[in-house]
Order: sequence, then C-alpha cells, then structure tokens
Amino acid sequence: MKNYDVIFIGSGHACWHGALILKMLGKSVALVERDLVGGTCTNYGCDAKILLDSPFELKEALDRYKGIGVTGESQIDWSALMQYKKQYIGAMPAALEGMFSQFGFDLIRGEAKFVDKNTVKVGEETYGAKHFVIGTGQNYIPMDIPGKEYFHDSREFLDLDVIPEHVTFVGAGIISMEFASLCLSLGKKVDIVVHSDKALKQYPQEYVQSVIEKMKAQGANFVWNAKVESIEKNGETYTLKGADGISIDTDYILIAVGRKANVDGMDLDKIGIEYSDRGIKVDDHLRTSVKNIYASGDVIDKKIPKLTPTAEFESNYIAMDILNPLSGKIEYPAIPNLVFTLPRIAQVGVSVDEAETHSELYRVEKNPVGATMSWLNKNQKDEHFTFIFDKKQKLVGAAVFSDDAGAYIDILTIIINQKLGVKDLQKMVFSFPTQTYGLISSLIPLFLKK
Repeated sequence: MKNYDVIFIGSGHACWHGALILKMLGKSVALVERDLVGGTCTNYGCDAKILLDSPFELKEALDRYKGIGVTGESQIDWSALMQYKKQYIGAMPAALEGMFSQFGFDLIRGEAKFVDKNTVKVGEETYGAKHFVIGTGQNYIPMDIPGKEYFHDSREFLDLDVIPEHVTFVGAGIISMEFASLCLSLGKKVDIVVHSDKALKQYPQEYVQSVIEKMKAQGANFVWNAKVESIEKNGETYTLKGADGISIDTDYILIAVGRKANVDGMDLDKIGIEYSDRGIKVDDHLRTSVKNIYASGDVIDKKIPKLTPTAEFESNYIAMDILNPLSGKIEYPAIPNLVFTLPRIAQVGVSVDEAETHSELYRVEKNPVGATMSWLNKNQKDEHFTFIFDKKQKLVGAAVFSDDAGAYIDILTIIINQKLGVKDLQKMVFSFPTQTYGLISSLIPLFLKK
C-alpha cells in the first residue's frame, strides 16, 4: 500500500490549488479522479460556458449601436463555435495532467471508497494518508417522473453541436437563465418552466425582472408555479406535461432545478462523516466530523456562495491548515457572485433584500447610471448600480446590472474587503475615460451623503 501525507479526492479547483501548495512545501500528495481531470468548472462548467458566451456578449454590444454607426446583422455560428470549444476545452484535462506530473502529484484514476479514516480503496488498490481532502463537487438533481430519461443536463447542453429549434428549461436558476439567454440570441424558441413565481431568487429582483422582460421581448415563454409531471417522446420531439393542463411540445428539455453534493459511493457512513444532499458538514477549519479529513468546494454544506473562486480559496486554506493547524479558523471575505445572463447581474456583500429589510442598519443608494453615461459604457442605457452603506459610511454591499458587471463587481469587492472610504479613493487616480472611472466617480459622492 502506498502512503502519502495528503490525498485529495477530486482534481478540480477545490483540490489541486491546495495540493500544489503542499507539494511545493515538501509534502507527498496524490489526487484521485473518476472523471475528467480538472473537474466540473474546467471541463463542463464555467470555462466552457464563458468561452461559448463571449461572442454573444460582443453581439449584444454591436446590436446596441445599430443605427448609430453599426449596420448589418451580427451572426453567431454555434456549430463552428462549439468545435472551437471542443478543441480548446477538450485539451484541458491532458494539460492539467501534464502540470500535475511536472509538479510531482500522483494521479490515481478511479473512485475512492473509504476503508477507514486513513485508508481509501480505488479499484483493487489501497492507499494510505495522514490527511484526506474531499473535493468532489455537486451534480444536478434529477426528477423522478415518467420520461425522466429524456431530460438533459448542463454538461450535455455545453457539448451540443447544434442548438435545437425549440428548447425547454425546467428551472429558472443560474444555468437555465444563462443558457436560455444564448438560445434566444440565436433566435430559438424558448420555454422556461418554473415551480415558483420567481427566477434567480438569490439576486436583486429588480434586475432579474429586467432580464425577464428582455427575454420575453425576444420570445421567451415563462410558465410560473408549474409542477412538471411527465415527459413523452413523440418521434423526434417531446411533450412536457404538468399540473393544471400544462402541455409543451419541444425539441429538447434541460433540467436545472438545483444541485446536490457528490457524496455517494465513497462509504462516508462507514467512517462516520456527517453529510446530506446539501453537502458534508464541516467545522470552522473545514474539517469533517472525522478530524483528519477535510472537505473543500461545492461538496460542503454551507451558506457561502458555491463558486469556483470560493473552492480555490478553501483549497488554499486547507493546505495551510494542514501545514499549521494553529493558524486559525477560516475567515471568508466578501465574495462576489455573478450570473452571466445578457445583461449580467452581480452582487457582493450585504444583499439588497437584507439592506432594504433592515433600513435601520443600512442605507441603499440606487444609481441608474446608464441614463447619463451611455457615451462611456458602450451605450448600455439600462446599466444600473446599487450601493449599500452601513451607518459608519462604509460600503458593505453592492449590486450591478450591466454587461460589464464582472469588472465592476471585482472593484467593488476590493473596496468592501479593504474597507476603503472616500479619503482612500480620493488619493487614487484612475484611467480616463473608462467605465471603471465612471463607477468610482458615481460612488465617491455617495460616501458623503447622510
């Protein structure tokens, strides 16, 4: 049996960043992977999505200038774009495997099952370690209804050579709303079937409603408060049926009603690790109920946003905690959260809902900046900022509605995490004329408002 200092179960961002730190500081490290090296984000999540999404963002920008300098119709060839995606993203696992080999990680192929708190079995081989890190992420939640075999998930959608003419989404979370935005931009017919009366519940509903209205104008059909009961196949098409007489004929059905932790098959019960579909329970050092075994990334049961940069942050923390167990509990900074609809919606820190609910603690300032700065912001006339201040005049939260929300929210995250105030910002000089200059210029006077 081969022994290591640390074995990571998984090879995505929740694992390999910490593994690299440990290896560079002299520890023996192995990663166990049963699927593609690099995990969900690298292969069939964030990286694939942003590669496919980028031309749509450019198309949106060009379309805003129609009649004022841009003529003709911008077109996206999805099939050609998909071939580029497969070429580029398809090379990622081999590239990462080469990097792992270069740094001296052992990559063990297969599914890890715990034998005891210091031993796992992968296939017919057993491996020992002083510490384990479980970073197996999440998977989509299936619906147990007749015809469930006709559902597709996000991984399959991100591999489609041709987008069907009529796509139906079940769920109105991040995956559905992002992918539906792409389909609508391609001129496809889109249904979004929602079990409640809201989409993107974790985001400011004022911004969400703006996205919904735009999608409706593009032809999207939202079916609210719907209960899906069955899927029937009719030749090359499908019929989705639900309560109250709902019936939708469509070419393709994507299910995105939530995700659950990948905890099955590891025999966690056998060694006493506490978990549920929400994830593995951890303490403030990210240790499971078995203290030499950590959990990292989306597999954790947590309220912190389950995002790639959060997983990387946790992976790095775990590496340092293993090296120095007295280094202190994990302390999360304000974490930006971004949904890639068209336009984007971003938020960080104290949410708009929380701030408006607790007006005695916070001041909310809304700035429809697109109405006055369209000359600077690529003609985004609906661009909007919301800033949240505490009673000490510090920025503690923000939300942005813009195609450039990602860049804006990162700057706002720095201001919040570093607790920068008006005097700090006035000591800095920003490039001009840029959108970020516009952001800072609109923010500074609001620090002074009582």
